[in-house]
Amino acid sequence: MAADIHASAQVADGARLGDDVRIGPFCVVGPDVVLGDGVALESHVVIAGKTTIGPQTRIYPFASLGYEPQYIGFHGEDSRLVIGARNTIREHVTMNPGTERGGLVTSVGDDCLFMVGSHVAHDCQVGDNTIFVNNATLGGHCTIGSYVMLGGLSAVHQFVRIGDHAFIGGMSGVEYDVIPFGSVIGNRAHLAGLNIVGMKRRGFDREQIHTLRTAYRLLFSNEGTLRERLEDVAEMYAADEMVMKIVDFIRIDSARALCTPRNGG
Repeated sequence: MAADIHASAQVADGARLGDDVRIGPFCVVGPDVVLGDGVALESHVVIAGKTTIGPQTRIYPFASLGYEPQYIGFHGEDSRLVIGARNTIREHVTMNPGTERGGLVTSVGDDCLFMVGSHVAHDCQVGDNTIFVNNATLGGHCTIGSYVMLGGLSAVHQFVRIGDHAFIGGMSGVEYDVIPFGSVIGNRAHLAGLNIVGMKRRGFDREQIHTLRTAYRLLFSNEGTLRERLEDVAEMYAADEMVMKIVDFIRIDSARALCTPRNGG
């Protein structure tokens, strides 16, 4: 079916609209925008730049997507914002495209929920099934895994990595990388344990959770160095995919240090 465009909306020549797209009152869609099948813009949504939005994504009033990054080093380079399928983007959410320094692309996966006022900065990479609670904010160049929850009013420093299934507590200021399955809280945020509640909700079995907890205690004990403990855990759990996800995450070179427990393990 052809797009349903309200008379007060402005859709520039060149914009590409899929089937069953609905564009509500007072929306503005730029000439380089691509809207997948079934995308719905409720009202007063502004989409600019080279922005692609995947099928069945629903965007609420006053969201602003694709305008130039909030970065003084941006000089109009040819960059993009790519948003996946079936996302829910609530009121006043902002997302910016990439920069030359960061690869020219900001990307968001599928099935994510961005609550009121949340922000995805330039060059961020966001996985699938993430939840940004009200006013959760990313600095530039962040990498956010899948099934991550960022609590309300949390803020993530630029270049920080957050692993799959991690939980960021409300009002936390996250300066350092957060391991997969980690749970962090506080200002400045520290590692407070594993995201046990999240893992249970996603169907992790009791044995797997127990294994992850044991590996976590070994990694963040007070004996030896982190490097030594990491190699011990890697050897002990070489056949365990979930534990090795943490090990591999820590081994990757990063611009930021690792978020650790405040007082040992």
